[in-house]
Amino acid sequence: MRETNAKQIQEIERLKYAGLYADAKIKVQEYLLNHADDYRLYEELADIGLYEGELDEAEAALKVAQKLHPESATGMYLMGFIHISKSNFRIGVELLEKANELFPNNPEILRNLGWGYAMLGNPAKWVAVMKRALNLAPDDELIMEDLGVTLISEGNVEEGASMLKKAGKESRLDELRMMMGM
Repeated sequence: MRETNAKQIQEIERLKYAGLYADAKIKVQEYLLNHADDYRLYEELADIGLYEGELDEAEAALKVAQKLHPESATGMYLMGFIHISKSNFRIGVELLEKANELFPNNPEILRNLGWGYAMLGNPAKWVAVMKRALNLAPDDELIMEDLGVTLISEGNVEEGASMLKKAGKESRLDELRMMMGM
């Protein structure tokens, strides 16, 4: 396998971070012409598809990546996210648990794993995993928001409200109060 070099992957990441998904996709496709057997490029293509809301496109790219490297933690994480997004919660949680074993203490994997546990009706794991994710990334507003929602849905309204305020998501608090009849 002729691997794509780190600078090429970093270039793709930089474009994604800047929100230039079309440009990032073009770069991936250019690199695939010379590195069609590099699973990381297909994972990048899948990630771009997820940013663009194209779950089926992302899933197709990941299937190629998984054929090339079935034990990729990134591939398992992304596929777990896709399964949870498609309401295949059990499969999603299984993949995210494997990704977490291979790449422990990744806050984003843990955040998605927490939601998977929530959808499977396991609130104790949901709260514990979300708190662990926040402990690892204390400034991550998405994790703060998710933990706030989690705590409120489990009856810990004061702590959850505090977390939503810290994340700058007070509007979610009003929305949750209305939904829960509070």
